[in-house]
Amino acid sequence: MLTAEQKTKIIVDALEDIKAVGITVIQTGKRSPLFECMIIASGQSTRQTKALADHVVKKLQEAGEEIMSTEGEKGGEWVLVDLGDVLVHVMQPAVRAYYNLEELWGAAPRTVELAKLHGK
Repeated sequence: MLTAEQKTKIIVDALEDIKAVGITVIQTGKRSPLFECMIIASGQSTRQTKALADHVVKKLQEAGEEIMSTEGEKGGEWVLVDLGDVLVHVMQPAVRAYYNLEELWGAAPRTVELAKLHGK
């Protein structure tokens, strides 16, 4: 079983592979006992949003990780990938702006710099 940090790296790499926009990693472990981390990214079309979520699932499964559930694949405006300790939200820009999960999780959510994830 992968750690939340290992899953996060795989997810961010997968999102970058297909040119996700605005990848944000929010550490939620101190705010919620339900999950450690939330990753939010945007796709520029429903097709890209679905492809991003599919690619994340594929890469995690290749690493031997079990996906608890996915939701929203049919519509493609907001796809949720649930790994238990890590949640991935892939959203259309308008949906992301409307729900503003970053603000919901605090005015200044603790985000992890992508360079840190890549060991740079």
